[in-house]
Amino acid sequence: MSNSDLDNLIEIMAKLPGLGPRSARRAVLHMIKKRALLMVPLADTLQQVATTARECLNCSNICSGTDLCDICSSEKRLNGEICVVEDVADLWAMERAGVFKGRYHVLGGTLSALDAIGPEELRIPKLMDRVASENVREVILALNATIDGQTTAHYIAGELETRGVAATSLAQGVPIGGELDYLDDGTITAALKARKAV
Repeated sequence: MSNSDLDNLIEIMAKLPGLGPRSARRAVLHMIKKRALLMVPLADTLQQVATTARECLNCSNICSGTDLCDICSSEKRLNGEICVVEDVADLWAMERAGVFKGRYHVLGGTLSALDAIGPEELRIPKLMDRVASENVREVILALNATIDGQTTAHYIAGELETRGVAATSLAQGVPIGGELDYLDDGTITAALKARKAV
């Protein structure tokens, strides 16, 4: 392995969230020292995931090798509830808490007039199609407590009201300006159980 190969690996690793150049250097050195235990399996797994990972056709979660994720393909999760989140990291945070037993819908962002992001740029029309086709009774709006997140929640709640579907949002435990991916499991559990009408 040449120094340029090492430099390239460090540069790529440094682009990952939470890693800067120093942390990337330490991680690369650690992997080289544990080559057989870490580096080779990591390279194989990265290649496999790069080949098989795709977006779930129903909810936009990440799945591997199939068109539907495990959540959407489970009949047990088809209970008339859809939890709407901004991105996949938020979905994974909700699943980590282990409290929600319905299905999800990943919007892929939030409404933003400044960035010219309207309902069509998000997956809001697909959500409305799912509400009709999956006989949904309640949509839980688990969006980040930011201005754009709340604007998006109010827009979706208005659309759902015209269809006679209940819209609720996460309640206590989620701080204003907070993001789901950074919350602990207990906070997510409390917020989900104390949801309220929008």
